[in-house]
Amino acid sequence: MSVAASSVGLLGCRACGLLNRVPTTPGARACTRCGSVLHARKPDSLRRTWVLLIAAYLLYLPANLMPILEIGSVGGEESDTIMSGVIKLWVAGWRPLALVILIASVVIPLVKLTALAYLLQTVRDGSSARRRDRARLYRLIGMVGKWSMVDIYVGALLVGLVQFPPVATTAPGPGAVAFGAVVVLTMFASQTFDPRLLWDDGVSGSAHRG
Repeated sequence: MSVAASSVGLLGCRACGLLNRVPTTPGARACTRCGSVLHARKPDSLRRTWVLLIAAYLLYLPANLMPILEIGSVGGEESDTIMSGVIKLWVAGWRPLALVILIASVVIPLVKLTALAYLLQTVRDGSSARRRDRARLYRLIGMVGKWSMVDIYVGALLVGLVQFPPVATTAPGPGAVAFGAVVVLTMFASQTFDPRLLWDDGVSGSAHRG
């Protein structure tokens, strides 16, 4: 049977990892090694994570529906969304690259957002089911998060490889800004979520505990 460190009077420092005895003096909750403030749980973790996650959800559609790349030339202007770019690459025969961009730009961000929402809801409900699996899911979110920016790098590479007319200009569209915001917001949401809440018996009194 696992025992929480806080239940035996210990607090882990998130800065240096040292286990500290819970101070008996009120207000003296600092790590004895690095001086960082000690918290049994990240302060206001659920509320902060929900705010960041909702903002990421709101930007997810513009990120995928608005132009991510705009090309201007003498013949006019052309723009591509993530999906139209994937389709063009697929038709042109660059199918592995099209799949990479589809998975990294559309599938992974949506899966990450959905997984975080699931973890938040289970903590809010005080669920004790499959805690180990949910902890693994949280670690997996952190592992796959780094792939969310793959298509930005690929897009920059394609701009350098594709032959545009001599007077053509390329610029990131509003979709690229929205997509970058989704990636950053989701990353922050993952960081503000406290996975230790998964092991609490209820969210009451623990979600906002410092």
